[in-house]
Amino acid sequence: MANEVLKVSAETIKEMETFYQNHLKQPAPPGSVFAAKKGPVSITAYRSGKVLFQGSRSEQEAEIWQKEATTQAPKKKTVKATHLPKDFSNWSVIGSDEVGTGSYFGPLTVVAAYVPKEKIALVKELGVRDSKDMRDTEIISVAKDLLTFLPHSLLTVMPEKYNAIQPSMSQGKMKAILHNQALNHLMTKIAPDQPDGILIDQFELPSTYFKHIQDQPIQVREKVFFETKGESHHLAVAAASILARYAFLKGLDTLTAKAGLTIPSGAGSNVDLVAARLLKKGGLSYLGQFAKLHFANTEKAKKIAGFK
Repeated sequence: MANEVLKVSAETIKEMETFYQNHLKQPAPPGSVFAAKKGPVSITAYRSGKVLFQGSRSEQEAEIWQKEATTQAPKKKTVKATHLPKDFSNWSVIGSDEVGTGSYFGPLTVVAAYVPKEKIALVKELGVRDSKDMRDTEIISVAKDLLTFLPHSLLTVMPEKYNAIQPSMSQGKMKAILHNQALNHLMTKIAPDQPDGILIDQFELPSTYFKHIQDQPIQVREKVFFETKGESHHLAVAAASILARYAFLKGLDTLTAKAGLTIPSGAGSNVDLVAARLLKKGGLSYLGQFAKLHFANTEKAKKIAGFK
């Protein structure tokens, strides 16, 4: 579907609402000032000042207000070539991503999120994009908005459970099983609706992924695509990443309250010092309530703490 976006002043939005008063639609989408349907063109004005025109004559309709535009919407980033179908970014898609695999402290979180095509504009307007380009405060704010309406499935594996599973299961297989479970849960939740496609943020070869889930009672295999940097190919993956990061941060907050000291993310030298303090306080089993013990940070913390 063709679309155009303009950035205009609040005064212009009021003028536009009057102009389209005979074409207004109710109810207006969340976060919007008004929505209208003029022939083949849908017009949605948001409180941020962005106005979205969608439809076969969106360019011509947007030209009416071109002189009133304060700035042009940023151009889309160029992304690498993919094997995804044409116009995949405009499909109704379930995206899945995980957070926490590279952090010594905190949980492993996996989220599958469903963004139907009619919600793509709203999700974009709410600020959904690559979570790596967002501060945690913004991730928390956007995630709270998404939780109010976006179908999703969240799986959280806290460190104690992670450490019980990890010796008999590689992290890759653990992630594959969690992705498969989250996708299955979400497919059940949105039924009878069916996504046009499923996009997994690729963390291993598709052949390896499907090998890892072959012993699962239910395997989601139909219409499944894999792409690295999946968030650049569909907002469903970006939304899943934001929700997974939000759940991870909440997990760190829970562990911080439990430990009585700040539990940081990452796997740098700063976490070694915190891990050493936890070792001194309660030993290896206590540390295992907060950290993924198979990381090299454990041995570093032992040296700092003089722990044998």
